[in-house]
Amino acid sequence: MFLYLSKLLPLFFYPLGLASVSLIVALITLWKRPRVAAIAISLALGLLFLCGNAWVSKSLVRSLEWQHLPPDPIPTAEAIVVLGGATKSAYPPRPTVDLSEAGDRVIYAAQLYRQNKAPLIILSGGRIDWRGGGSPESADMADVLTSIGIPSEALIQEPESLNTYQNATNVKKILEARNISQVLLVTSAMHMPRSLKIFQRQGIDAIAAPTDFLVSQGEMQEITSTPKAAILNLLPDTNNLHQFTSALKEYIGSFVYRLRGWL
Repeated sequence: MFLYLSKLLPLFFYPLGLASVSLIVALITLWKRPRVAAIAISLALGLLFLCGNAWVSKSLVRSLEWQHLPPDPIPTAEAIVVLGGATKSAYPPRPTVDLSEAGDRVIYAAQLYRQNKAPLIILSGGRIDWRGGGSPESADMADVLTSIGIPSEALIQEPESLNTYQNATNVKKILEARNISQVLLVTSAMHMPRSLKIFQRQGIDAIAAPTDFLVSQGEMQEITSTPKAAILNLLPDTNNLHQFTSALKEYIGSFVYRLRGWL
């Protein structure tokens, strides 16, 4: 039950959900309570303009992504742990497993392996049945990695996890069984602050190896590169709204995980 609530309830607290609820309220109250309707419409517009502009969205994303920058050089470890959320199952008409926006995790893990940063790659992730179904994400990631030349004997699959807390607890069992003490933790930069804290809370010696950065120094500079750019970046954009929502999801996730004692 917690899994379903954690995935569905926050939808009503994200900008698009709140804006939609406000517009519904406006529609219901338009004739009998026009002042309430006007307030609801103003709230919806305010949310879209505030959360959809680059100044706010990229700043919120940066507040998460830049907490753990990639170490230079990347140290060696005993295993690379890759968290799920990076693939789409090979359902027709897809000819094979597709990588999602977070698919950089899989490619980066392969690069680290090729650089001899660790001899094993642990792939952690199941598949929520009402989110596309298909094979576990760990299996999908393994398919991608073997297709680009990573040997199957270097891969360990953990197919049961449905959230980050389960990633950590299930991976811990694998590490203890194989007497592995230190790992490189690979996930999206925005997801790294919560993930690293959860793994460390489980007593895992994890080194942050983030990838999939949505905001770079260049992108932050572009916002104010010219007066025209500064003004245009105040206008709402669907990509900015998506990034704001993703960052807000991480902050809400951290809050809920703290309440449950997982952080």
